[in-house]
Amino acid sequence: MKPASSQTLVLAEIGGLLIDAALAGLLLLALIDRTAPPQDLPWKPFSIDQPLGLATQAKLSRIAADPAACRAALREAGIDPVDQPVREQGFCSTRDTVRARSLLAPAAPVMTCPLALRYAVWERHVLAPAARRVLGSPLARVDHFGTYACRTIYGRPGERPSQHARASALDVSGVRLADGRRLNVAADFRDPGPEGRFLRIARAGACDLFGTVLSPDYNAAHADHLHLDLAPYRLCR
Repeated sequence: MKPASSQTLVLAEIGGLLIDAALAGLLLLALIDRTAPPQDLPWKPFSIDQPLGLATQAKLSRIAADPAACRAALREAGIDPVDQPVREQGFCSTRDTVRARSLLAPAAPVMTCPLALRYAVWERHVLAPAARRVLGSPLARVDHFGTYACRTIYGRPGERPSQHARASALDVSGVRLADGRRLNVAADFRDPGPEGRFLRIARAGACDLFGTVLSPDYNAAHADHLHLDLAPYRLCR
Protein backbone atom coordinates (compact mmCIF):
# COMPACT_ATOMS: atom_id res chain seq x y z
CA MET A 1 0.00 0.00 0.00
CA LYS A 2 1.40 3.34 -1.04
CA PRO A 3 2.10 5.59 1.97
CA ALA A 4 0.14 8.85 2.20
CA SER A 5 1.93 11.88 0.90
CA SER A 6 2.98 14.64 3.26
CA GLN A 7 0.40 16.93 1.65
CA THR A 8 -2.39 14.43 2.38
CA LEU A 9 -1.26 14.11 5.98
CA VAL A 10 -1.23 17.89 6.39
CA LEU A 11 -4.74 18.18 4.93
CA ALA A 12 -5.97 15.40 7.22
CA GLU A 13 -4.48 17.14 10.21
CA ILE A 14 -6.09 20.45 9.22
CA GLY A 15 -9.42 18.67 8.74
CA GLY A 16 -9.15 17.15 12.19
CA LEU A 17 -8.38 20.52 13.73
CA LEU A 18 -11.38 22.07 11.97
CA ILE A 19 -13.68 19.32 13.26
CA ASP A 20 -12.32 19.82 16.79
CA ALA A 21 -12.85 23.58 16.50
CA ALA A 22 -16.41 23.11 15.24
CA LEU A 23 -17.24 20.74 18.09
CA ALA A 24 -15.72 23.17 20.61
CA GLY A 25 -17.77 25.98 19.06
CA LEU A 26 -20.98 23.96 19.33
CA LEU A 27 -20.23 23.12 22.96
CA LEU A 28 -19.52 26.79 23.72
CA LEU A 29 -22.74 27.84 22.00
CA ALA A 30 -24.70 25.26 23.99
CA LEU A 31 -23.10 26.54 27.21
CA ILE A 32 -23.96 30.14 26.34
CA ASP A 33 -27.53 29.13 25.46
CA ARG A 34 -27.94 27.44 28.87
CA THR A 35 -26.24 30.03 31.09
CA ALA A 36 -26.45 33.50 29.48
CA PRO A 37 -29.43 35.76 30.33
CA PRO A 38 -32.15 35.56 27.63
CA GLN A 39 -32.07 39.35 27.15
CA ASP A 40 -28.48 38.98 25.87
CA LEU A 41 -29.26 36.27 23.30
CA PRO A 42 -30.90 37.37 20.03
CA TRP A 43 -32.38 33.93 19.35
CA LYS A 44 -34.26 33.81 22.66
CA PRO A 45 -37.91 35.00 22.71
CA PHE A 46 -38.54 38.60 23.74
CA SER A 47 -40.42 39.43 26.92
CA ILE A 48 -41.08 42.88 28.29
CA ASP A 49 -40.38 41.42 31.75
CA GLN A 50 -36.75 40.81 30.82
CA PRO A 51 -34.25 43.48 31.91
CA LEU A 52 -32.54 45.46 29.17
CA GLY A 53 -29.75 43.42 27.62
CA LEU A 54 -27.33 43.11 24.75
CA ALA A 55 -30.01 41.76 22.40
CA THR A 56 -32.96 43.95 23.45
CA GLN A 57 -32.53 46.45 20.63
CA ALA A 58 -32.27 43.73 17.98
CA LYS A 59 -35.34 41.94 19.30
CA LEU A 60 -37.40 45.14 19.34
CA SER A 61 -36.35 45.92 15.77
CA ARG A 62 -37.39 42.45 14.65
CA ILE A 63 -40.75 42.70 16.39
CA ALA A 64 -41.36 46.15 14.87
CA ALA A 65 -41.46 44.58 11.43
CA ASP A 66 -44.28 42.21 12.46
CA PRO A 67 -47.53 43.93 13.57
CA ALA A 68 -48.93 40.70 15.00
CA ALA A 69 -45.77 40.02 17.04
CA CYS A 70 -45.80 43.59 18.35
CA ARG A 71 -49.36 43.29 19.62
CA ALA A 72 -48.62 39.85 21.07
CA ALA A 73 -45.67 41.28 23.03
CA LEU A 74 -47.88 44.01 24.48
CA ARG A 75 -50.63 41.55 25.40
CA GLU A 76 -48.11 39.22 27.04
CA ALA A 77 -47.06 42.16 29.21
CA GLY A 78 -50.64 42.74 30.31
CA ILE A 79 -51.02 45.76 28.03
CA ASP A 80 -54.04 45.22 25.82
CA PRO A 81 -53.55 47.31 22.67
CA VAL A 82 -56.63 48.57 20.87
CA ASP A 83 -56.17 48.96 17.12
CA GLN A 84 -56.97 52.39 15.70
CA PRO A 85 -58.48 53.37 12.33
CA VAL A 86 -56.08 54.16 9.51
CA ARG A 87 -56.19 57.79 8.46
CA GLU A 88 -54.27 59.04 5.42
CA GLN A 89 -53.72 62.73 4.76
CA GLY A 90 -50.98 63.59 2.30
CA PHE A 91 -47.70 62.50 3.89
CA CYS A 92 -49.44 61.79 7.19
CA SER A 93 -50.67 58.36 8.25
CA THR A 94 -51.91 56.43 11.28
CA ARG A 95 -51.09 52.98 9.94
CA ASP A 96 -50.28 50.29 12.50
CA THR A 97 -51.45 52.46 15.40
CA VAL A 98 -52.88 51.42 18.74
CA ARG A 99 -54.01 52.83 22.04
CA ALA A 100 -52.28 51.06 24.92
CA ARG A 101 -52.56 51.25 28.69
CA SER A 102 -49.62 52.95 30.43
CA LEU A 103 -48.82 55.75 32.89
CA LEU A 104 -49.02 58.33 30.11
CA ALA A 105 -51.29 61.33 30.68
CA PRO A 106 -53.35 62.20 28.74
CA ALA A 107 -54.05 58.47 28.71
CA ALA A 108 -53.62 56.04 25.82
CA PRO A 109 -52.53 58.37 23.00
CA VAL A 110 -52.60 57.04 19.44
CA MET A 111 -49.15 55.74 18.49
CA THR A 112 -47.65 53.07 16.30
CA CYS A 113 -47.39 49.67 17.92
CA PRO A 114 -43.56 49.67 17.82
CA LEU A 115 -43.53 53.03 19.62
CA ALA A 116 -45.99 51.75 22.21
CA LEU A 117 -43.82 48.70 22.83
CA ARG A 118 -40.59 50.67 23.21
CA TYR A 119 -42.32 53.18 25.44
CA ALA A 120 -43.58 50.32 27.65
CA VAL A 121 -40.02 48.97 27.97
CA TRP A 122 -38.72 52.49 28.80
CA GLU A 123 -41.41 53.08 31.42
CA ARG A 124 -40.89 49.70 33.06
CA HIS A 125 -37.11 49.35 32.93
CA VAL A 126 -35.84 52.95 32.94
CA LEU A 127 -38.37 55.39 34.39
CA ALA A 128 -39.92 53.31 37.18
CA PRO A 129 -36.64 51.97 38.64
CA ALA A 130 -34.96 55.40 38.40
CA ALA A 131 -37.88 57.06 40.19
CA ARG A 132 -37.56 54.68 43.13
CA ARG A 133 -33.75 54.74 43.18
CA VAL A 134 -33.11 58.46 42.62
CA LEU A 135 -36.28 60.12 43.90
CA GLY A 136 -37.36 57.60 46.53
CA SER A 137 -40.94 57.32 45.30
CA PRO A 138 -42.83 55.14 42.81
CA LEU A 139 -43.67 56.62 39.43
CA ALA A 140 -47.35 57.58 39.18
CA ARG A 141 -47.76 59.42 35.87
CA VAL A 142 -45.82 60.44 32.76
CA ASP A 143 -47.00 63.73 31.25
CA HIS A 144 -46.75 64.27 27.51
CA PHE A 145 -47.57 66.81 24.80
CA GLY A 146 -48.83 64.27 22.26
CA THR A 147 -47.92 61.78 19.59
CA TYR A 148 -49.74 62.19 16.27
CA ALA A 149 -49.61 65.57 14.52
CA CYS A 150 -49.85 65.97 10.75
CA ARG A 151 -46.92 68.30 10.19
CA THR A 152 -43.37 68.67 8.97
CA ILE A 153 -40.36 69.06 11.27
CA TYR A 154 -40.91 72.20 13.38
CA GLY A 155 -44.03 72.80 11.25
CA ARG A 156 -41.97 74.55 8.57
CA PRO A 157 -43.22 74.41 4.96
CA GLY A 158 -40.95 72.39 2.71
CA GLU A 159 -39.29 70.44 5.52
CA ARG A 160 -39.40 66.64 5.62
CA PRO A 161 -42.31 65.04 7.48
CA SER A 162 -42.01 64.81 11.24
CA GLN A 163 -42.14 61.39 12.90
CA HIS A 164 -45.23 62.81 14.59
CA ALA A 165 -46.91 62.73 11.16
CA ARG A 166 -46.92 58.92 11.42
CA ALA A 167 -47.73 58.74 15.16
CA SER A 168 -44.20 57.45 15.60
CA ALA A 169 -43.00 60.08 18.09
CA LEU A 170 -43.79 61.02 21.67
CA ASP A 171 -43.02 64.28 23.51
CA VAL A 172 -42.64 63.71 27.27
CA SER A 173 -42.94 66.88 29.34
CA GLY A 174 -42.48 65.53 32.87
CA VAL A 175 -43.50 63.00 35.50
CA ARG A 176 -45.51 62.80 38.68
CA LEU A 177 -44.61 60.65 41.67
CA ALA A 178 -46.74 58.68 44.09
CA ASP A 179 -45.75 61.06 46.90
CA GLY A 180 -47.28 63.99 45.02
CA ARG A 181 -44.13 65.58 43.63
CA ARG A 182 -44.17 66.77 40.04
CA LEU A 183 -41.12 67.16 37.81
CA ASN A 184 -41.11 68.84 34.43
CA VAL A 185 -38.41 69.01 31.80
CA ALA A 186 -38.57 72.78 31.40
CA ALA A 187 -37.80 73.54 35.05
CA ASP A 188 -35.87 70.51 36.25
CA PHE A 189 -33.79 69.02 33.44
CA ARG A 190 -30.63 70.96 34.33
CA ASP A 191 -31.21 70.94 38.07
CA PRO A 192 -28.07 69.62 39.84
CA GLY A 193 -30.17 67.73 42.40
CA PRO A 194 -32.03 64.43 42.15
CA GLU A 195 -34.84 65.84 39.97
CA GLY A 196 -32.44 66.83 37.22
CA ARG A 197 -30.46 63.63 37.64
CA PHE A 198 -33.63 61.58 37.18
CA LEU A 199 -34.59 63.38 33.96
CA ARG A 200 -31.10 62.98 32.54
CA ILE A 201 -31.15 59.26 33.39
CA ALA A 202 -34.52 59.09 31.61
CA ARG A 203 -32.96 60.70 28.54
CA ALA A 204 -29.93 58.37 28.59
CA GLY A 205 -32.14 55.30 28.93
CA ALA A 206 -34.33 56.45 26.08
CA CYS A 207 -31.27 56.70 23.85
CA ASP A 208 -30.80 52.95 24.23
CA LEU A 209 -34.33 52.25 22.98
CA PHE A 210 -35.47 54.92 20.51
CA GLY A 211 -34.04 56.13 17.21
CA THR A 212 -33.92 59.85 17.97
CA VAL A 213 -34.00 61.36 21.45
CA LEU A 214 -33.93 65.16 21.75
CA SER A 215 -33.82 67.13 25.00
CA PRO A 216 -33.14 70.70 26.18
CA ASP A 217 -29.48 70.00 25.36
CA TYR A 218 -30.41 69.92 21.66
CA ASN A 219 -32.09 73.28 21.01
CA ALA A 220 -34.64 75.75 22.32
CA ALA A 221 -37.50 73.96 20.55
CA HIS A 222 -36.99 71.04 22.95
CA ALA A 223 -36.50 73.08 26.10
CA ASP A 224 -39.68 71.74 27.69
CA HIS A 225 -39.81 68.09 26.63
CA LEU A 226 -37.99 64.92 25.66
CA HIS A 227 -38.74 64.01 22.06
CA LEU A 228 -38.65 60.25 21.47
CA ASP A 229 -39.13 58.77 18.02
CA LEU A 230 -38.40 55.77 15.82
CA ALA A 231 -36.38 57.44 13.06
CA PRO A 232 -34.09 54.95 11.27
CA TYR A 233 -31.00 56.96 12.24
CA ARG A 234 -29.56 57.34 15.73
CA LEU A 235 -29.40 60.75 17.40
CA CYS A 236 -29.14 61.31 21.16
CA ARG A 237 -28.88 64.91 22.34
